[in-house]
Formats: sequence, C-alpha cells, structure tokens
Amino acid sequence: MATVLIVDDDEAILTALKLLLKTEGHTIECASSPEQALQIAKKNALDIALLDMNYSSDTTSGKEGLELIRKFQHWQPNLALVAMTGWSSIDLAVQCLQAGANDFIEKPWNNKRLISIIHNQEKLCRQKSAQAQLRSENDLLQQELAHNNDFPFVAHSAAMQALLDTVHKVAHSELSIFISGENGTGKNVLARYIHRCSPRKDARLVSVNTGAISENLFESDMFGHVKGAFTDAKDTRIGRFELADKGTLFLDEIGNLPLSQQAKLLRVLEEKHFEKVGSSVTQHADVRMISATNADLSEMLTQGLFRQDLLYRLNSIELHVPALRERREDIADLAQQLLNKACANKKHAPVFSAGALDSLISYDWPGNIRELSHVVERSVILCTGDTISECELQLRNKAATTSGQSLDSSALPPTASLEEIEKQAIERRIRYHKGNMSDAARSLGLSRSAFYRRLEKLQIH
Repeated sequence: MATVLIVDDDEAILTALKLLLKTEGHTIECASSPEQALQIAKKNALDIALLDMNYSSDTTSGKEGLELIRKFQHWQPNLALVAMTGWSSIDLAVQCLQAGANDFIEKPWNNKRLISIIHNQEKLCRQKSAQAQLRSENDLLQQELAHNNDFPFVAHSAAMQALLDTVHKVAHSELSIFISGENGTGKNVLARYIHRCSPRKDARLVSVNTGAISENLFESDMFGHVKGAFTDAKDTRIGRFELADKGTLFLDEIGNLPLSQQAKLLRVLEEKHFEKVGSSVTQHADVRMISATNADLSEMLTQGLFRQDLLYRLNSIELHVPALRERREDIADLAQQLLNKACANKKHAPVFSAGALDSLISYDWPGNIRELSHVVERSVILCTGDTISECELQLRNKAATTSGQSLDSSALPPTASLEEIEKQAIERRIRYHKGNMSDAARSLGLSRSAFYRRLEKLQIH
C-alpha cells in the first residue's frame, strides 16, 4: 500500500479523503496548507500526493496549486501528483500536467474513480522505483563483471579450517565483520561466502571498492541522489546502502577511505539512517556490514589516518585470511581450479607435472592467490604440450620471499610496450608496500583517485 499525502484547506475534505483511502489500506498524511505540505514532504518518504489547487489567498485560479506542484518536483521528483479542484477547466488541467502532475480530478469526486487513480499511481510508483533500482543494479553488475576476479574457495589447511569454524559461528549473527589479510588472499571471496551462509543470503550482496570512489562523489555513490541535486544529476540514483537493503554491504579497501568520508560513513553506521544528496527525506539503512583491508589499521590509528570510533563499528568480529604460504596444503587444489578456469574454452586442458606442483607448493607467493592465478594463466599460454612443466611456470628466476616482502618480477622483453612497463612498475610498487594502496600511490607521486584510475586502465586487480 502507498503513503498518500492529502493537501486541502477544507477540514471536511481532509477527513472524508482520509477515511476513504484508509479503508483501502493506505497510510495517510494530511496538510491544510502548501507550507505544511512541503514540510511533510521534506521529512517523509511519500508515494502519492493528492493536491487541492486553490487555498485561502486564491480561490479560483489554481496558481497556488501549480506552484506547489513545481516545488514538489524539486523536493520529491519521484512523487506521483494528483491535482484536485472544484474550479476545473481544460486549461487548468493542461497546466497541471505540464507542471508535473500525473493526473487530475474534479470536486466533488467519484469515490470509485479516485480509488482507481490512486491505485494506478501506486503501481506507477512501484514501476518507477523498480526501474531506478534495476538501473543501479545493472551499473553495479557491469562494474563487478568488469573486475570479476573471484578466486576458488579451498580450505584443506588447518589455518583455513580454523577460519571457517569461526565464519560459521558468526555468519548467522548481525554483527559487523572486519576481514584482514594481505593483498590477493581472497578477502572478497570470504565476504561472499559469509553472505551465502547468513540469513540475508536471499537478498543482495553489494560490493564497494571504497578506495576507488572520488571524494566529491562519495555521498552520491553510497547514499544516492535526487534528480537535479547537482549539475550532472539528470536522474534520481539509488545509492549502495539502499541497494543493499535487507542484504549485505561489503566495503573493500576500507583502509584507503579518507577521514572526511569516514565521518560520513560513521554517521550511517551509528544512526542507521541516511539522506540522498539533494533530499532531506531520511531513509532507514537495514544492512549487514562486512569490510576488508590489507592496510595496518593499528598503525593508521596511531598516525591519525583512521577513526577509532569507525573501527569499533566495523570490527565487532575480526577475521584474518591467512597468506597462501601459510596454507600450502591448499595450493595444489587452488592451482587445479585456476587451471580449469583458464582452460574453460579449450578443447584439451594440460595438466601440471609433478615437478611443477612441487614448485608451486614450495614457492612463497608474496602476491598470494592473485599471483598464483596469473602464473597459471601464463603457463597455459606458454604450454605447448599436454603437461605444464616447472620451466613453463617461470618461477625459477623469482627468489622466494618471506612475510610478504617485496619481489622483483622477471625482466620484460626489450619489445615490451609502455603500458606493459607501467603495469609492471605499479605491480612491483604495490608488492613493495605490502599491498597498501595509499602508500604505493604516494610513493609514485599520484593522488589516490589517479592511482585507482591507472589500476582500472591497466586491469591490475
């Protein structure tokens, strides 16, 4: 049922319409003046407004009603407007529709027709809302497909078994979960697994790379905006919090969030409410929060780069994803699953030789599963027979490292393109800074947003 605002300066009409529409199951708000109506519209989410066209200062022209329609278009552009007057004319009806009204009805009204109009407008509101949601979901899906690098989920090792035991205990709760771990360990895969194990599994999981959102678009991206809120706001947009309603919101790279944006996020987590940019209508945020980072938040707290009160809100439970070198029992199965994925469109898939498997298991993998994925993909391309050899893995020139220390990649050929050289330089810098994107960007003399644009352009995930 719809939330209907009735605006009329006649108390008897307000009472009659309220009784009529309440019997149809609608929620009713009443206002006796344009000023009161606008105050209600600014603070409440409405579906339909039933507006008288004339008030105390003017009884026949309809100018007050036309002006109210225009103001409603600004404050709640998706609101269905039904104009109503006892001084109707074809000219006034046309003006109402041109101003933004969806329908027009004369006084005294026919109950059947009025109920039919309200019912039709309610259906129209739902369709508009669904279309806006579909547009936002489609944009989000396109982004996820473009950057989909989910790793297989394998958990034979003791470290992963211990992690899964904890996951199964906390997944059914509503506690906020914070996932830590080195770059490339599969924190986003764990977030998806938690969502699938939770009571919210039938709702959406909305993933956000917080480090890739520019500061001036943060509120619009997270909370949405109404049409006309700023220069490029040509349509009303649903934000990530609204998209994740009744589901899970996963905030990746939370350590790269600037302090100014941390404050805005903290307010939503504390109050469970937010407003779209350009709107004063408060909306409820019913989401389960999961966040992740490879940054050292304890060090960032010490340096004043991360808010302690925000961290308290995010890490009711902390889960640490072990590095690949700490779960060597999983490497063979992970490599096989990645090999199957890399050969999905091939008629004949090669297999790893015994020597290749030994090399994969003994290597320290500073880039973790992401590096393993790249190595497997490359070996499939280089392989000329039915077996992938140790040589085709090209690991022999890479010195084993410990504790995630930096690692030099094999030299590029003299014919490498500028883009390939830039990609390798950035990947090496990320490894040097142990996956801390903010430090890597600063060391290259790039702003955070410029750094993430390069990552996207060069397809560095």
